[in-house]
Amino acid sequence: MQAHDGELGAAVTRAQQGDEAAFAAAYRLVQPGLLGYLRGLVGDEAEDVAAEAWLEIARDLGRFSGDGAGFRGWTATIARHRALDLLRRQKVRPRAAAFEPDLVELPGPHSTSEQALETLSTERVLDLIAGLPRDQGEAVLLRVVVGLDGPAAARVLGKRPGAVRTSAHRGLQRLAEQMGVRRNGKNEAERRT
Repeated sequence: MQAHDGELGAAVTRAQQGDEAAFAAAYRLVQPGLLGYLRGLVGDEAEDVAAEAWLEIARDLGRFSGDGAGFRGWTATIARHRALDLLRRQKVRPRAAAFEPDLVELPGPHSTSEQALETLSTERVLDLIAGLPRDQGEAVLLRVVVGLDGPAAARVLGKRPGAVRTSAHRGLQRLAEQMGVRRNGKNEAERRT
């Protein structure tokens, strides 16, 4: 995602000058990660919340100042506020992070068998993320799915950057352990014996 920050920043600047095609380009660059993040917060309501967020983003675009990375953080903040509004209305707490990136469904140059294996792996990771504590899951979503750095993710969550980095690190570490990722030649199950 950070690889597209220059392109995103340029598109946002043109969109602020009234270029509708540039706004569409910014949307295409941001929407997949934003939707994945929202799915982690509100599940099946993610698309509706994203639509509300994009209405606010379009309305307030002229007030935004910053680069592509800043725009991703700004949109994530707006989307998070809309998601929390929905959860308040429903009087429920945010779900554990569970998301389904649209990118999994995009056709690619891989064979069908490779795609099937990748989908199975992705589904397993998604299930594991759903089991993380909420602060860790949300930090992982913002850092990995949305692609924000520690300070930007901290601004979205209203926390200190160190706390967000720690939550993301712990969440990723827990995921690695659950997946049996090898360290020093042994997987976690082997290390415990």
